[in-house]
Amino acid sequence: MSTPADTPHEPDDVPAQRRLALNEDWAATVVGLLLLVLVLSGHWPGWLVP
Repeated sequence: MSTPADTPHEPDDVPAQRRLALNEDWAATVVGLLLLVLVLSGHWPGWLVP
């Protein structure tokens, strides 16, 4: 009978904390690109974005 502690981990296994960090990085990237598009298209005043 195998227990979770006995199971080998794959080299590409990512810990939950790292997956969360990747998700936060992508969220920040998407928000930044969205703000850039809104400012460049004139829908959002440039002075409003820090």
